[in-house]
Formats: sequence, structure tokens, C-alpha cells
Amino acid sequence: MSLDQDDLDESLIGVKRISGGAMQDSMLIQGVSFKKTFTYAGAEQQPKSFKNPLILCLNVELELKAEKDNAEVRVEAVSEYQAIVDAEWEIIYRKLQLIEKTGAKVVLSKLPIGDLATQWFADRDIFCAGRVPAADLRRVVQAVGGSVQSTCSDIDPQKHLGTCGRFDERQVGGERFNVFEECPKAKTCTLLLRGGAEQFIEEVERSLHDAIMVVKRAVKNGDVVAGGGAVEMDLSAHIRTKANAIRGKLQFVVRAFAKALEVIPRQICDNAGLDSTDILNKLRMRHAQGEIHVGVDVDGAEGIRDNMEAFVWEPSLVKLNAISSATEAACLILSVDETIRNPQSEKASAGPRAPPGTAQRALRGRGRGMPVRR
Repeated sequence: MSLDQDDLDESLIGVKRISGGAMQDSMLIQGVSFKKTFTYAGAEQQPKSFKNPLILCLNVELELKAEKDNAEVRVEAVSEYQAIVDAEWEIIYRKLQLIEKTGAKVVLSKLPIGDLATQWFADRDIFCAGRVPAADLRRVVQAVGGSVQSTCSDIDPQKHLGTCGRFDERQVGGERFNVFEECPKAKTCTLLLRGGAEQFIEEVERSLHDAIMVVKRAVKNGDVVAGGGAVEMDLSAHIRTKANAIRGKLQFVVRAFAKALEVIPRQICDNAGLDSTDILNKLRMRHAQGEIHVGVDVDGAEGIRDNMEAFVWEPSLVKLNAISSATEAACLILSVDETIRNPQSEKASAGPRAPPGTAQRALRGRGRGMPVRR
């Protein structure tokens, strides 16, 4: 529900990893959030919370330019050098004044914002953040509105600035995050994942991505089936019944296909530490009675339940693709009638052949002694 149901753009879901804490400390932010960027000392004097602020996103460097390598400026008088220095200060002050005139209270930029601009904004109760990652800045623009400006002149507050219901800076673990909530232009959210080890957080992120894509497919497709191995057990029962009407050896092939479908609920039981044999027997009995939505229940004491009523669903399109892909892979393997083998590699201890007489010399050291010569 955090995304627009007509669009379902998963790129609007941000995932941030924060080492430390437990997985239960993970948070869902109904908006955009990104890690606090590098700031200078003046940033501590800036306000950290706003309500309904105007937000300006830039692709402009608000920092005094350093001289490039091998740059050469020839002057004939001290006043000419001072004019060059004054021009640099005048340029950056002109940019800052144009930004202030827009009425923006939050200024974000892809490029650095120097200590001069940071202190200047702090004196005027404006929050600024430089070196914002491009992906995070894009999500902010999509959520709050406006556009990224590459110049500080000709900025129209009505067209180029965005807004949100609330902005603040929060402490999460050992990091600080800038949070934009109640964004009017696009529904978005950010997941802050916590965990003790980086590898564990990465695994959680991969699992979340898989779950998000499955839900997206279910919402767009609209057709769902009961999960937890319910659909596989029902298909297995139908195929096994159909196999009874088939003559010849093909009946064994169809029965084997029906048995292979039971691998899914069996594996679910094994992963949950349940007795797979007992659970599958219960599922066969319930499906034979016409209860087609009964599947594995990893939480209950009985081990089975009506997964359609328990909201354990799977998109029918994903299930169709999975079964068809597995069937095609099995047919491809069975269609291979010739294989290339290396007999030498099939031996238990493959390697170079020992020189002649090696076995006899090895036996001499085991008490057999030297052969008697006559």
C-alpha cells in the first residue's frame, strides 16, 4: 500500500542497511530516507525539523573553486589579484542569495556544499546537504515534486520546488538519517534494515526483494492460488488420477511427474522441522476429500491449514512459469541420449600411474622381508 497501485514502481522503495542491532529493530519509513551526508561544522547550527517545507534539489557546486593544476594567472598589480578573489566570492554569494529568494527551507545537491555555504544557510535557518547520491536524489524528486536544477538563476518556486508534510533528521543506530514523510507527488517508502552481520543484512535484503517482486506480480496479474504446497498437492492428485486411465509405460512417467510435484510441500516441511511423511499423508487425505486449498502450516500444531483463508497466496503466473520451466528442464535432460565421459576421472583415486615395482617395494617395509635367492 506504500506505492501507487496503478504504477507499482519498485524503484521508489529504498532499502538502507545499518549494521548493529537485531532484525526486529528494522524500520519502515513512509517516505524517503537516506544517510546523512558529509557536512561541515556549520551544519550543527541548522534546524533539523520542518513542517511543510519547500525543497530545492540542485546539481550545483556551492563551494569556492580551488585552482586547477598548472593554472596560471598573470597580474600586474595587487588590485587585479584582489579583483579575481572578489569575483569568486561574489559568484558564490550570488548563488546563495538566489536560493534564499526561492523560499526553500531544505536544499539538496549532488555536488559538494562547502563550509561557507553551510554556515550561510545555518544563519538563515535553512537545512542543506551536499553529495547526495543520485539514486536518493531522484527518489526525493519523484516523491516531493519539482525537478533537479543545474543553475541557481531563473528558479520558479511553483514549478521547480517540491514539498513534503514533514522533514526531520533522526538517529538510527550509529547513523543519522534525513527523513521526508507525507510526500504528495508519489507514494514511496524506505526500509531501514538492521542486523548484527553485514552478510545477514544482505540476505534479508535479497529475500525482501524477492517478496516485493512476487507481491507486485500478484497485484498486477490479479490471479492467485493457495501457497504452502497446496496447489502442487492438488495438481499431483489430479495427475495421479489421470494416470490411471493411461495404458502402457507412459503411465509410470505420468505418475513420476505427479510424485515430483510433492517435492515442494515436502521441502517446506523439512525447512520448518516438521515430519514431512506425516504432513504429506494428511494433505493427500484432505485433497482427496476436495479441500483444494489445504497446504502446509509451519506455525500451527496440526501442520496443515486452509492457506487461502490464511492469506498465504502465490501469483498464478509465477506458479505457471515455475512449473513450465522445471518441466522443460527435465525434458531437456531426458532428451540427451549421448554423453561424453572420461573413464580416468571416474576412478576413485584418479592420477598418474605408479612406476613398475612400486607395490613390491611398499610391501617390504611390512615385515615380509627380502625374497630368498637361490
